[in-house]
Amino acid sequence: MTSLKLIGFAFGALIALSTEALAEDITIAVAGPTTGGESAFGRQMKNGAEMAVEQINASGGVLGKRLALDIEDDACDPKQARSVAEKIAAAQIPFVAGHFCSSSSIPASEAYADGNVLQITPASTNPLFTERKLWNVARVCGRDDQQGQVAANYIAKHFKGKNIGILNDKTTYGKGLADETKRALNKAGVIEKIYESYNKGDKDFNAIVSRLKRDNIDLVYVGGYHQEAGLILRQMRDQGLKTVLMSGDALADKEFASVTGAAGAGTLFTFGPDPRNKPAAAAIVSKFKAKNVDPEGYTLYTYAAVQVWTQAAIKAGTTDPRKVMDVIKAGSWDTVIGKLEYDAKGDIKQIDYVVYRWDDKGGYSETNPSAF
Repeated sequence: MTSLKLIGFAFGALIALSTEALAEDITIAVAGPTTGGESAFGRQMKNGAEMAVEQINASGGVLGKRLALDIEDDACDPKQARSVAEKIAAAQIPFVAGHFCSSSSIPASEAYADGNVLQITPASTNPLFTERKLWNVARVCGRDDQQGQVAANYIAKHFKGKNIGILNDKTTYGKGLADETKRALNKAGVIEKIYESYNKGDKDFNAIVSRLKRDNIDLVYVGGYHQEAGLILRQMRDQGLKTVLMSGDALADKEFASVTGAAGAGTLFTFGPDPRNKPAAAAIVSKFKAKNVDPEGYTLYTYAAVQVWTQAAIKAGTTDPRKVMDVIKAGSWDTVIGKLEYDAKGDIKQIDYVVYRWDDKGGYSETNPSAF
């Protein structure tokens, strides 16, 4: 055999070994908006999933195999999310951490259920996600009816007798959150003076702002995403309104401050207790910071979703999605966002939303807990 043939044989053997090793990996997926208006949150999810896979592999992997990560972009578009879900199911990937937007997670979950994929969303809060009796869905975040109640409690206490307005962007997430907040407010005896909608992606909110000004709205609750909420705030200030803007967890990204500038100071939003401050997350937060990554928003929630699946797969002794889901719902899981337990629907039992306030330096912090 010539040396050239020997080299070729050796190279072919190396490729074969590499392919065989790759085949031995367990591929999991993360799906979210890496493009489009909510891409900031897609980056959070990607960062969280990549770090989780890196750390799990460094600790020995899952069932003797390394994890490989498939990253998919749904652009927060329901049709694209469904297509992504079908692609993941066709690849026989057993688990996906995703999606971000409820309007993506809900249609995707049906394709995952049909395709035998276990889905844990780090961020989709619409109650419908876990209310359809699907076997394969769970989340590591709370629900809109829970954070809507917290927002309503805060408004009822701190804006008693004031004029309240409610806006929503017509999306599954935005309208769902606005409606839950309205329901809780009305139950507390607070009736909003304005309830209006706009379209996600709108840029000009002067008509809405003029209505807020005409009706002397003291606080406007916005069910929607950070881009539009930031523009509404800027245009309120341009018209001289001092109206307080309050919203939900979609404001938990520094991009909100990049839209508003210093005008964002005083804006309120609901979100879970900041996991970056939890002792269980300290070591991982340090690893993120060493890579110049701020694990804000849903970064650690995505990390936690991968942790839950990993621990359950190891305990189950298999990656079979149905068996792993049974274990998830029967167990208790230590994660970077705390210990998590699940009900039969796939919702976590530990819920603790708080209210945050943006400052004029582009940061946010919890309001006084006694405010509730």
